[in-house]
Parts: sequence; structure tokens; C-alpha cells
Amino acid sequence: MAEPQRLTDLERANLVAYLDGELNEAEVRALSNKITQSVTARREIESLQKTWELLDYLHRPEPTPDLAGRTLSLAFQQGQKGAKVSAVAGRVGIVIGRVAALFGVAAATLLIGYSATRWAWPDSTARLARDLPIAEHLDEYREVGSVEYLKLIEESPIFNEDVE
Repeated sequence: MAEPQRLTDLERANLVAYLDGELNEAEVRALSNKITQSVTARREIESLQKTWELLDYLHRPEPTPDLAGRTLSLAFQQGQKGAKVSAVAGRVGIVIGRVAALFGVAAATLLIGYSATRWAWPDSTARLARDLPIAEHLDEYREVGSVEYLKLIEESPIFNEDVE
């Protein structure tokens, strides 16, 4: 004799839909085959059918007359809370957008300032490198005093003698 086949969790979850006729043809065929071949599966579905039948005998409480009003007021309150949350989220979004715009403006300003000082502003180190020979002999130039003194030395016969 074949070993009894138990229903899988998915098949067990589909039993109510099977009894109500809500499954597609392939699922109905697969579940019907399992039920006809397995005693255990048949017992589970019979137990479920009996449980559904017994539920009809239970007392059904009558809703209070204000149930619809309370339900609608609760739904309205939940909608109001949702509206408040979305309003707060909208304001937060606006603030975040403004902060992002400020950071963008600040970054652009820093970039423009850096570019201006880097390329448009004269580079003092380049000037120093260009004038390095003058800086190396600056003390000697200061001792000379003036250009007129240099012209007198140039005209002096001591420096203009032909060296043979």
C-alpha cells in the first residue's frame, strides 16, 4: 500500500480557495488528484468542510447602530493623520531642496573664487622666480646706490682701458 501523502503548506493554504471554487483549473486538478489519492489529504479537507459547517451554528453578534459612524470617523481620522504626515513630508522636502540649493550655490561660489585666484590673480611666486637673479645680488645693488654711479664707473678710464 502506498504511503499516505500529506498536503504541502501551499496546498493546505489553498484548501479554502479550493472549496470556494476560486482556484484556476491547473491548481484544482492538482489538488483534486492529491485528495483522491491520499487518505490523509481527504481527512484534512473533510475536517475543514465540517469546521466551515459548524461555523454556521455559532451565534453572530449584531453590530451596534453606530458601528458605521465610528468606522467612518476612524477612517477619517486616519486620513487626517496621513494628510498631516504628507504635509510635513512636503515641508521637509522643500527645506531639503533649499539646503541643497544653498550648498550648490556655495560650491559654485568656491569654485569660481578658486578659479579666479588661481588663473586671473598674478602669481607672486612666478614673479619671485623670474626676479631671482636680482634677489641674489640685491645687497651688491644696494651698495652701488644709484644708476648715476654706475654710469660714472662705466665712463671711468680705469674700466675702459684696453687690456692687451
